[in-house]
Amino acid sequence: MSGFRFRVIAVAALVALFAFFSLANFVPEERRIESPLLPDSGLRLGLDLQGGIHWVLGVKLEAAIDHELEFLAGSLTDAAERDGFEFSDVDAENQQLAVAVFTEANAAKVREWAGRTGSLVEVSSDEDQIVYALSKDWTLEVEQRAMSQVLEVLRRRIDDPVRGIPDSVVTRQGTDRVLIQIPGGQIDRSRAREIIKVTGFLEFKIVNDTAPSEELLLARHDGAIPDDSEIIFERDKETQRVLAAYLVPTAAAVTGDYLTDARVGFDRQQRPIVEFQFDAKGGKIFSELTAENINERLAIILDEQVYSAPNIQSRIGTRGQITGRFTMQEAADLAVVLRAGSLSVPVVIEEERTVGPALGADSIDRGVKASVIGLLLIVVFSIGYYRMAGVYASIALAANLFLLIGIMSLFGATLTLPGFAGLVLTVGMAVDANVIIFERIREELRAGKLPRAGIATGFNKARWTILDANFTTIITALVLFEYGTGPIKGFAVTLSIGVVTSVFAALVITRLLFEIYPGNRHIESLSI
Repeated sequence: MSGFRFRVIAVAALVALFAFFSLANFVPEERRIESPLLPDSGLRLGLDLQGGIHWVLGVKLEAAIDHELEFLAGSLTDAAERDGFEFSDVDAENQQLAVAVFTEANAAKVREWAGRTGSLVEVSSDEDQIVYALSKDWTLEVEQRAMSQVLEVLRRRIDDPVRGIPDSVVTRQGTDRVLIQIPGGQIDRSRAREIIKVTGFLEFKIVNDTAPSEELLLARHDGAIPDDSEIIFERDKETQRVLAAYLVPTAAAVTGDYLTDARVGFDRQQRPIVEFQFDAKGGKIFSELTAENINERLAIILDEQVYSAPNIQSRIGTRGQITGRFTMQEAADLAVVLRAGSLSVPVVIEEERTVGPALGADSIDRGVKASVIGLLLIVVFSIGYYRMAGVYASIALAANLFLLIGIMSLFGATLTLPGFAGLVLTVGMAVDANVIIFERIREELRAGKLPRAGIATGFNKARWTILDANFTTIITALVLFEYGTGPIKGFAVTLSIGVVTSVFAALVITRLLFEIYPGNRHIESLSI
């Protein structure tokens, strides 16, 4: 097989393959799944085309600063015990750390410790107290760390492989906001709110006492509870009525930081439960805790609310269960929250919009009409102005669209309304490359060259001009993708793929068509 024939077959097979992927998008999804020949997935539609939920979440970064100061307060306590100095009190609130001291020597030791941290600056001081705040650089570090954790946790919850929401967008917006877009009717809005707003902080505490209500529990302890204890409640999930009050230690024996997995299971009565698993360190701590407290009750607490408080009947290692009055959906959602980890700071929904499917369908209809009209006008202009060469440009244009849509379908890309704009823009850019080539060929023909020589020289001279022009467009698309959000990213993806396919169509497919005709034939004139 000659090299020319091989190139023709290879390019034709490539275009046919991606045409197959492109046209498969018009087959209903259920038929694609049933057919062994058709791909299961294809081009996906974004929020603006199929409707859905749009949220902007505000992240309370002040809480992250307070958490950091609480950590530093604990570090100060450890340093005082280790280095042999004292202070009367330390208080972390309102984004400041107040340390009460009663001697100059102790104050000097506290200042020495603060200097070693590298993160505190002294705000004010008097004879009895020194007040610190986080330095500007460390405040930015804490805020960046908190935003990164919030983004990671929300992405893991919403894109959870078991109960996640496909095609969703979770991205940062500004310095303290997160944009979430959930396309289609894939999740109930109230359920999505719960998954997002629950912080997911899991604790295990030994129950010291319990009663049906807080009043009865306080009455047993003469109206006061020990300093190292607190009262928490088990509530009905629908009415929020208190079912039981528990007296537990303030400090948790084990937390969800050691969790490696959580999933839905069933007990012997086939009721939904949540099974969890600790890592090696957490399993060791949990094993020792349960071995020391057999026949005691263990409160399983999520976000300061008791989910269940079973009796410890034997030593429990790395695996355990959370039982309660769960529905199947509640158990699944709880497993998602636990697997995804805990939000380090609170988030609130600041903006909420719902895009209806009818509006998305109208956008699709208008986008398709605009694309078809634009395509037809370009084809008419190309053939009318460049004659046979215009036919070649139209064939390359059709191949370019098949390649573009086929590649996006193959990788399951999401098409948004700006993505439609990218498609139309790509059509224009693809013809633009052909225009440069054809005008170069015309120049060579006017200079007296024969058609074969004019075609070869025209392509050679136009090649680098086309590559340079499209390379700058790729750079712009990469910047849009890196710094854009949601639909802007969709536009950047479509534009980037379109630039690559349009260059391929112009320099490879159009060139191949000229090699087919006139090819090596000695003709006197060229229809261009």
